[in-house]
Amino acid sequence: MKVTVSRKSHFNAAHRLYNADWSDARNATVFGKCSNPNYHGHNYELIVSVKGEIHPETGFVMDMKILKDLISIEIEEKFDHKNLNEEVEVFKTLNPTAENIVVVIWNQLRTKIDESLELSVTLYETPRNFVSYSGE
Repeated sequence: MKVTVSRKSHFNAAHRLYNADWSDARNATVFGKCSNPNYHGHNYELIVSVKGEIHPETGFVMDMKILKDLISIEIEEKFDHKNLNEEVEVFKTLNPTAENIVVVIWNQLRTKIDESLELSVTLYETPRNFVSYSGE
């Protein structure tokens, strides 16, 4: 029997969506207001879900305190109140779309969570716009 446990978190960050190889006009056409050269921000909501067997001795799929600490250290400390384009190394060369951010977060957490557990990450950029990634 597999059970999914989830931890919700949040961080605030600024970004600019653009392709450096394109003109300002093309960036504006494709990315609209999100291509503002002065950046814009979001209050991101993050849900990290781990699925696996319940451990017979603890009753846990994963200790939620460990998951909370991983999210805090690996994601919140690195992304919260940052300009993603300027202050997060990977986004200096990768467009910080919600799609790319969720994959980066998943990759960052995947190496820290037991391989026997399935990992899924959902990132809300706005209350109505969100993306999910589970390594596929």
